[in-house]
Amino acid sequence: MEAEVKKKTELEQKLKNRTATCAVIGLGYVGLPLAVELARAGFNVLGIDVSDLKVEELKKGNSYIIDVSNNDIKTLVSENKIKPTTDFSVLKEADTINICVPTPLRKSKEPDISYILAAAQEIQKYLHQQQVIILESTTYPGTTDEVLLPLFEEGGLKVGEDFYLAFSPERVDPSNPIYKTKNIPKVIGGITPECTKMARLLYSSAVDTVVEVSSPKAAEMVKLLENTFRSVNIGLVNELCLMSDKLGVDVWEIIDAAGTKPFGFMPFYPGPGLGGHCIPIDPFYLSWKARLNGFDPRFIELAGEINRRMPEHVVNKIQDALNKEKKALNGSRILILGVAYKKDVDDVRESPALEIIDILQKKGAQVSYSDPHVKEFNIEETAMQSIQLTNQILSSFDMAVILTDHSAFDYEFILKDVKVIVDTRNALKKFRQYKDKIIKI
Repeated sequence: MEAEVKKKTELEQKLKNRTATCAVIGLGYVGLPLAVELARAGFNVLGIDVSDLKVEELKKGNSYIIDVSNNDIKTLVSENKIKPTTDFSVLKEADTINICVPTPLRKSKEPDISYILAAAQEIQKYLHQQQVIILESTTYPGTTDEVLLPLFEEGGLKVGEDFYLAFSPERVDPSNPIYKTKNIPKVIGGITPECTKMARLLYSSAVDTVVEVSSPKAAEMVKLLENTFRSVNIGLVNELCLMSDKLGVDVWEIIDAAGTKPFGFMPFYPGPGLGGHCIPIDPFYLSWKARLNGFDPRFIELAGEINRRMPEHVVNKIQDALNKEKKALNGSRILILGVAYKKDVDDVRESPALEIIDILQKKGAQVSYSDPHVKEFNIEETAMQSIQLTNQILSSFDMAVILTDHSAFDYEFILKDVKVIVDTRNALKKFRQYKDKIIKI
């Protein structure tokens, strides 16, 4: 018992003195920025990923994440503050482990936690006394204590005494110029108070603000509430967009005017559909768990249904615009401007552009795209490449459609040569002189 207390004290001192060895499993948009902040704080970081390509790029000093610079990676890797590897056996050296792996949906819209389980099984092989394990991957409430805890206690170690287990939801907002990993408040919930304490000691060295909640389940629910809140409010304005189209009013004008109210209103904006790694997925994690517990989350699912209608609405607007020009969609040349799920990022996961392009192609349209951040991607196993915009190329299309309002687009240059353009993001708000060419969703 005395030896165990001594080991615990040693772990606390390592965390306070920033001499602990920290492992981060999953070096994507969540894990890599976290690894960088832990290394900047002084910890030695073991960066683990199953992708040989990612690990090799990091070893060369190259970043593949928009919010992490090549210079940061080159410096931290050369100084051995971050050691990228595909070898999970290095976990035996780790004092702390952060799990930052993907949590997609199955085709049935049920949670897929297979990546979490795969990481946990690797941790189980090398789990030792006085080790801190924190799950950051978005998941349904109960994953940490119902799935991970039994797995880690199988070998006889006891949580809160021999090892420490907590959940801390990732809150990354790619390309946000203000809020990064360091200055976004970190929510933590441990299985026991000692687990929460150890997680706080780790994060408080690398991030500005730590917020404690009563349990991992509460912390898991925090993340799902945040993104369900956004999904529901986007669903509301998307429905208002559909309604405004029928009523013949400008939804963007309505939202801007309502936004002048200094209290009781927060502006959300319509778009071509939900995209990215969180908002289209997280509400399904919450509604799935709710149904398992006998609760029907009708409000959440209604918002999801409305949001899923937007790609079809965009295609209808394209078709209507072509009809006014006495052209059929079948055979028309359509230029898509922006395929990333969000402005100024290079990520196409769950992007509504993929569904819109797929629908257009199935209806016979000849579709090309231009995106300064996405050079190529696959749709229905067919590769597409971004095209360079020139006067001649722009004028050769029957129509252009703005799906992602990247800052790099020269909208005035584009407007001079396109015949007609559907704007799903209100990107052309200030170009009133071209109003006859512009169609809003």
